[in-house]
Amino acid sequence: MLKIAYDNIYAHPLPEGHRFPMLKYELIPEQLLYEGSISEENLFTPKLCDEDIVVRTHQPFYFNKLLHQTLSASEQRKIGFPQSPALTTRELMITQGTIDCCYYAIKHGVSLNVAGGTHHAFAERGEGFCMLNDMAIAANELLYQQVCKKILIIDLDVHQGNGTAKLMENEAKVFTFSMHGEKNYPFHKEKSDLDIGLADGTDGNTYLSILSNTLLQLIDEVQPDFAFYLSGVDILATDKFGKLNITLSECKKRDEIVFHLLKNHKIPVTVAMGGGYSPEIKTIVEAHCNTYRAAIDIYS
Repeated sequence: MLKIAYDNIYAHPLPEGHRFPMLKYELIPEQLLYEGSISEENLFTPKLCDEDIVVRTHQPFYFNKLLHQTLSASEQRKIGFPQSPALTTRELMITQGTIDCCYYAIKHGVSLNVAGGTHHAFAERGEGFCMLNDMAIAANELLYQQVCKKILIIDLDVHQGNGTAKLMENEAKVFTFSMHGEKNYPFHKEKSDLDIGLADGTDGNTYLSILSNTLLQLIDEVQPDFAFYLSGVDILATDKFGKLNITLSECKKRDEIVFHLLKNHKIPVTVAMGGGYSPEIKTIVEAHCNTYRAAIDIYS
């Protein structure tokens, strides 16, 4: 059965300034339930991630700042959110959700986190709306538990996964692949194991061709036994920050390419939503829901 990690933000209401950026995380499961793509049985609410798991990836002094609300004003500006206990709680739930999804994916082929994909978080700091790097933490946990031998992180957010690249730069068992806008944030790029920087205005045909050829080659060369997929929808032409020229249907085709290749090679995958900043919330929600629909169609 498809399992979806869902952090109900009503369980720990966020300050008013956080509400709109978080709105899509409420609307995605609501839409999927409304249309009958999923049922309540597909959803689960994670617990909080344990400290000892977090600090295998993040520096203890940084984690303590998050716990005790002692981030400086400068650190909060780099993250993009004012600190709050509720936000830290939510980050820990998101992280545990990604870990839980890994074990569901091993059983069922795929599992998705409604949130997650916080790839701009570094060991000692957060930035770009990311506080804890859920995929890096989950990858380290799988290796620590000896669940996997080789992990492929597929980051298709329009922004380079700089935090993930840095965190994994010395981990030979994790291969990081980021395909992103070359001139987009972050303006200082870290070095992933493979980076493909796309020119502004890259169209869908070009994008999908590069992705298909690259991912097939990576699977053959890396031989992963587990994958993470960051399915950001900020690649859309409508996105306020994206700078690419990808349609809604092409974005869904991207998801289908990833899922088909991983399923055909029997590689379980955990998916996190990543970014999406189109002016109309309905566009963001529809693009993210397409990722779930593609997973349901391909893995059912």
